[in-house]
Parts: sequence; structure tokens; C-alpha cells
Amino acid sequence: MPMPYKKKPPLGQLLIENGLINSNQLKEALKKQAQVGGQLGSILVDMEYITTEDLLNFLSQQLGIPSVNLLHTNIPQDVLKLMPLEKIRSMKALPLSIDENSITLGMVNPRDMLSIRDIEFSIGKKVNAVVIPATQMEAAIQSLMQNPGIALTGEGIAKEVRRYEMKKAPPLMALLKYLAGSPATDMLLTAGVSPSIKLGNDIKRAAMIPLTPADCERYAREIMSEKDWGIFNEMGDFDLAVTYPEIGRFRVNLYRQRGSVSITLRRIIDILPSLKDLNLPEWIRDYALLPQGLILVSGPAGHGKSTTLAAMVDIINSSRKCNIVTLEDQIEYLHKHKKSNVNQREIGLDTKSFYEGLRHVFRQDPDVIVVGEMRDPDSFSISLQAADTGHLVITTVHASTSASTVERIINMFPPHQQNLIRSRIADNLLFVLSQRLVPTKSGEGRVLALEKIVNSDRVKNFIREGKTHQIKPQMLSGTEEFTPLEASLAKLYQAGLIQYEDGLFYAENKQFFKDLAKPS
Repeated sequence: MPMPYKKKPPLGQLLIENGLINSNQLKEALKKQAQVGGQLGSILVDMEYITTEDLLNFLSQQLGIPSVNLLHTNIPQDVLKLMPLEKIRSMKALPLSIDENSITLGMVNPRDMLSIRDIEFSIGKKVNAVVIPATQMEAAIQSLMQNPGIALTGEGIAKEVRRYEMKKAPPLMALLKYLAGSPATDMLLTAGVSPSIKLGNDIKRAAMIPLTPADCERYAREIMSEKDWGIFNEMGDFDLAVTYPEIGRFRVNLYRQRGSVSITLRRIIDILPSLKDLNLPEWIRDYALLPQGLILVSGPAGHGKSTTLAAMVDIINSSRKCNIVTLEDQIEYLHKHKKSNVNQREIGLDTKSFYEGLRHVFRQDPDVIVVGEMRDPDSFSISLQAADTGHLVITTVHASTSASTVERIINMFPPHQQNLIRSRIADNLLFVLSQRLVPTKSGEGRVLALEKIVNSDRVKNFIREGKTHQIKPQMLSGTEEFTPLEASLAKLYQAGLIQYEDGLFYAENKQFFKDLAKPS
């Protein structure tokens, strides 16, 4: 009785079983194959999950057929003449060498018996099929089309492969690996320009051709499930988080513009910076470990406020046994549970808004409440209530100076409530930081300059009396409770960390900075 035919597992499963790729990589490659077509092996090579050599060796072992790397092969012109170019293109079969009785044929699919028999009949010789990668076959065909009538060389095919790589958008995984290994925080993928990274406040574009709308849509569909894609098409924008174990975790925002998809990818960092790493003073640690009060961090967008909050949360998490609840518009840093429980809630995913998250926060029994950004009077009123009732509240506010941070909050409220709010802030405030990230002199990053107000008795009186605007003029020379931004900038300049022009640019009081810096 004949043995039943046992179907061989598919290529992807075999590669996993042999430890050449993992299941997540196969899933991503199959998703891309469903979107753009092509051979799975070549897609895995394009996505840098497997090398060409490893793939060829594996295919050769599995098929029992030799493999050939065209990048190391020269094919004489008289051998190429054995097959018309149209047949080479349609069959994906390339004559490599010939002897008295047989022809060696490089094929993308060496088990295509119909093509093999057709070639044997037309040439009159036995075909010895060998396997070659689909990408190298396409490069060889392009080279033959552009240079008809001449021999093919491995060097020429390699040039064509590189030209092909330059013409196509890079694999998403390659872009994510680049972002994860760079000092950039974000990557921007938009049709009409090449992939860009955000370094500080500047965009740096990759040296490659612009992305097409099809490229951006392909990236989006690699990232999203079919269900997410349907919601995105209906809504026009979408937020999600993706994790690739070999690369890292990323926050993704997708939106439509001019009829095409644009994508912003932000790397979520699990290595939390220390106060020293951030150029923040050590006295912050003492305040961050207090059981009750209000801490405010201000500054323009993109100047490190969220990072400062993350550093303070890590100090508490490492030192106190307490319950921390954070409300974040985008989670940029993942906190592991250390001595504390850290519950990170993302706006739009875990709760509708900062206000909605704060409205229910007391039911979650928090000791520390961290609010990514204070945007409305209702949210701030709840935060003040929390600080009043024995909680530590840490939050950020968009404001240009430490003094204007307090005034911005007070001005959120109607005039008849402002005196009460002043009094409550004066009673609960611990300190205010106003931050600026200034380009370093070397041009290889940014360094933190800050202005601080510590809530001393004198500062409390300024706040209660509505005279916060007088804090800087009356304490300009610097005191324990107040350090002007200009003093921090001047110190960085004198230490050789920043350019004089950059210090002057960020200084609010230009003349005061000039007096302190005294450039040579």
C-alpha cells in the first residue's frame, strides 16, 4: 500500500523551525507579501530579517538543489544568447553556463517543471536548475535590458541591486531600527519627501528618494490590523502603540493629508534618565519625595518637560512604596514597577481626556498623580484638590517663564475665582521649573537650561498678592528660592557647553545675559 503524500510545511514555518527567523518576523513579512506581492524569501531579505547567503543555503538544503549568488557570478554573452530576453523575464530563468550535454539555469522557482521542459525542448539540452533570489533575478533582467548584447558580471548585477534599493522605499523595520539606534525622538513618514527624523527641533531628511503615497500606505498597513485600518479610513487619524521585541516599542500617529497617509513614529524609551543625565539639580530629589504638594514644569513644546516628569516619577518609584497614577497624552517612557505601583494611563486609549482621567482618579487610591499637561480650569481645580488632600501632584504647563506659569494657571479661572486659586496655589506649590533645551556647542545634542522658583514665604506672598511678575525683577541676582534662566544660560556658556549666540537667543532679558556671560 503506497504511503500517503505528506505535504511539506511552508517556507516561513521551516525558517522558524530552523531558528533563522521568529514568528513575529514571519507575521510582518506575510503581511507585507499580502500587500505588495513577491517571493517570501526576498521579502525577508528586504526586511533584513535574514541574509541572502543564509536564505540561499537554507533553500538549497530544503530543495536539494544547489544555489547561486549572482553577485559572485559572471555570465558570458554567448551563454545569455541561448534564451531570448522575453523568455528570461517571463520565466524568471537565467542561463548561467553550458556544457556539451546540459545547461545550468538560475531560477527563482527551480521546481517550475513546465518552464524547465520548455527550455529543454527549445535548447535541446538537459536543464540543471539552481535557485537564485528574486531580487537578484530582477537586477539581472534590468541590467540585460539596459545593456543588451554584453556579458553579465557580478559587479554589474550588484550595482543594479543597489540602484534598485535606492529606488524603492526602505523596509519599515529598517527605518525603525535606524530610529531606535539614533538620538532622534521621532520619525516622520510623509509622501513627497524622504523619511525624516526629528533631532531637537530640527528635521533631518534621509539621503534617499521621496516616499510615494503608496509607500506610506504600505507602511501604515504593516503597522495596523485590518480592524484598525478600517477605523482609520473612517476617522482620518489613529493612534496606537506597536512593539517589536528586537527593536523596541513605538507610539504611532497616523493621519491623512492631501489624500495620502502620513505617519509619526515616536520611540518609547525604557531606560529612564537620571537627574544628572538631564543636567537637573539634585535638590529636585528632596521635593519629589515629599508626600504632598504641587510641582509645575513649564516651557515650550519639545523642551524636555515629559522627560523631567519621567525622571521624577522614577525617583519616587525607586524610593517610595506608593501608588502612582499618570495621565499622559502619549506614553514616552515605560516605568517598571519598582518599590511603587506605576499605573500609566494614555489619553485617547485608557481615558477620554485629562479631565475625565482626573475626575475618577481618587477612586484609584493614588499617592502621586502625574498629569502630562494641564489644559483647563476643571482639571487644575481637581489637581489642587488632590494637593490639598495629601497627594503629590506633578504636572506640566505651556508657559514661557516660571512666574508666568503661575499666572497662566490663575488666568484659566474666571475673575471671581482667581483670589481663591492664588491662595490655594500659594499653600500647595513646592516649586516651578521653566526649561529650555539649548543646542550644544559640538552640535551633537542639546543641554538643559532652567529657571526655578521654590515656594518660600516670600514667594507665597508674591503669589497671594498677585505680584508674581515682581519675582524676577526683585530676585534677579539670584537667591535660594529663585534662579533666573539667564544665569543658567550664562553658566552653560562659560562652561563651554553652548554657543554665546544660542544663550542670547533663549534669554528673556538679553542685557542681563550679556552682563553675566561676558564673552571674550
